Amino acid sequence: MSGEDFSNLSLADLFRTEAENQAKTLTEGLLALERDNRSAEQLEILMRAAHSLKGAARIVDLNAAVQVAHAMEDCFVAAQRGKIVLEPPQIDLLLDGVDLLSKIAQTPEAEAARWESEQKGEIDTFVDALGRFLERAQTPGGEVRKAEPVFLSSDKEVMTEHSGAALLRNDRVLRVTADHLNRLLGLAGESLVESRRLTPFADSLLRLKRQHGDLVRLVDGLREALSALDRNEQTQMRLLAIQNKAIECREFLSDRLGELEVFDQRSTNLSHRLYEEALACRMRPFADGTHGFPRLVRDVAQSLGKKVRLEIVGETVSVDRDMLEKLEAPLTHLLHNALDHGIESPEDRHRAGKPEEGLVRLDARHNAGMLQVTISDDGRGIDPETLRHAVVERKFTAAETAAKMSEAELFEFLFLPGFTMKETVTKLSGRGVGLDVVQNMIKQARGTARVFSEAGKGTRFQLQLPLTLSVVRTLLVEIGGEPYAFPLAYIVRTLKLPKAQIEVLEGRQHFRFDGKQIGLVTAHQILGCGEPSSQGDDLPVIVVESRGHSFGVVADRFLGERELVVHPLDPRLGKIKDVSAGALMEDGSPGLILDVEDLVQSIDKLISSGPLDKVSAQGTSAVAKKKKRVLIVDDSLTVRELERKLLGSHGYEVEAAVDGMDGWNAVRTGRFDLVISDVDMPRMDGIELVTLIKKDASTKALPVMIVSYKDHEQDRQRGLEAGADYYLTKGSFHDETLLHAVRDLIGEPNP
Repeated sequence: MSGEDFSNLSLADLFRTEAENQAKTLTEGLLALERDNRSAEQLEILMRAAHSLKGAARIVDLNAAVQVAHAMEDCFVAAQRGKIVLEPPQIDLLLDGVDLLSKIAQTPEAEAARWESEQKGEIDTFVDALGRFLERAQTPGGEVRKAEPVFLSSDKEVMTEHSGAALLRNDRVLRVTADHLNRLLGLAGESLVESRRLTPFADSLLRLKRQHGDLVRLVDGLREALSALDRNEQTQMRLLAIQNKAIECREFLSDRLGELEVFDQRSTNLSHRLYEEALACRMRPFADGTHGFPRLVRDVAQSLGKKVRLEIVGETVSVDRDMLEKLEAPLTHLLHNALDHGIESPEDRHRAGKPEEGLVRLDARHNAGMLQVTISDDGRGIDPETLRHAVVERKFTAAETAAKMSEAELFEFLFLPGFTMKETVTKLSGRGVGLDVVQNMIKQARGTARVFSEAGKGTRFQLQLPLTLSVVRTLLVEIGGEPYAFPLAYIVRTLKLPKAQIEVLEGRQHFRFDGKQIGLVTAHQILGCGEPSSQGDDLPVIVVESRGHSFGVVADRFLGERELVVHPLDPRLGKIKDVSAGALMEDGSPGLILDVEDLVQSIDKLISSGPLDKVSAQGTSAVAKKKKRVLIVDDSLTVRELERKLLGSHGYEVEAAVDGMDGWNAVRTGRFDLVISDVDMPRMDGIELVTLIKKDASTKALPVMIVSYKDHEQDRQRGLEAGADYYLTKGSFHDETLLHAVRDLIGEPNP
């Protein structure tokens, strides 16, 4: 699924977008091929990417791109058939081809002809080089230079054996198992939750007190009304007795309510103290997790020929033992980073006017109810311009975009997988592994990581984490009549989304948020819990983010922010999909805390396996609901959007699928009047799709049109024999040709 809006893009813009995506696929495939140059899977992916680019370039009439993509496709096909073996020199040449395609795609439409003319020599050189390689490799006696073997040494972490005497304390010590502490904390948490039930009970008694007041006033009014009509003294006495009894009940209830309020305060205070004491049993001093770091820093510094002193501040700060265990790996990574990247050699420090011995400082403290851990060094720091150049050089962003970025935005690139500023590879750095691991670990602990640096003066990494993993701040929502909790650390935004702002792109619903298109999915489909409530014009939407993926999740209603005590699920249940833990609500009922990372993965799987359920949008006219629906199945973004725009502009309702498998899932779960399919697609080609449609009793009457570049008679015959009702070649593709064919098969868009 794409997060971008393609509805207003020209064909040239569409090709540019597709070229960017396919260039990434080609680059990744070629690099993977260097490790295994006979991988059939990678060769298939590369061939299809080049084939799609060739077709898209032909649609927008970019002959230069057609030539380059066609030459690369021939090379991949030959490798698939075993006629050639792609070695590093050829992979380098093919990567040059990827760069050429990127240059062609990025050239403005108005300058495309001039660029193609000026660069014709470079294009011809590339095509000729690939052609000569193919000819030489396939000629008997021709030799293909074999690559020298590459030996990868296993990465070895600097390991340090921790030893030392136990800390002597004056306190009496009792040995208690971690399981006992966990159960004690769980019971204390339940006690805390149970104590909160008194508040709503007291509120209900307040309502009863008000009702008693109303009753007293009604009796008083009745007595006055009867006194004007009936002077009977006995009746008046009875009414007065009823009024007095009602007043007595009201006063008694008021006294008991006051006592309940006092009991509520004492009970809540006692539960809080009990929970805090139980939590304190799980807390450990920060020093318990850092005692091995001084030796680690010493050994690593010596191996690097540097002099470094480690200073630890906040050793007595209390940290949850689970949090302390999770912190060990990221802190180790950050210390390695400071020693290898940050601290300079003694000679460089002397020239810079610094002491030969560098300083690395590890600082822990409580701040605003959170644990703040900082690792800083007085080394070379990070030069923003060097980082900016590295970001552009590694193709993480364009030079123009990088030039406009602030230092804070640039520093975010340090956490990307595979990113490194080290030019040489050592045991500690240079492979782009480390900071992305730190980021992932911190996110798993529901925390955040930030970096600050000043060139020549040092770098500081600041980690912000919850004090304990036993309590989590959440947004409570209702889904299918049940409460579910989203951890706040994963929530980007909550909003009430007007149904009118929902857009449909390639058959999937999106909405615009912060200048981006965010995919929309119902929590009910993910969790399998009934149908979403469609009352009102606005939808409660939680925008969640994990590992760079963002989605809008639709719930039934917001219940508010809650701080919940985490109850781990029974290990015998195993890992429950989309759920991380349980919790008790204020009324004592159970609820589930969602695993947002798992939730995002589930959404990705739903997208790849078939169409998502759609949120019903108001305001759809009766005529629009009766539009004839067409499913376009093509792995080329350019072709899909071209056909979608064409048919949509003439009144048809159009959905799109990215390959045959996606198309088959859409056909089985949706209602369509026509399917338009390409032939060459990954996972399932068009012929297989047509065959499945025509063999299935529920879909065999569905008309299917094949639109393909294959214009040979045998290809046409193969498609028609599979059951296709119409065969149209892209080589003779014109707007009116497709429209006439669609009208011939299913008629006008509205019946």
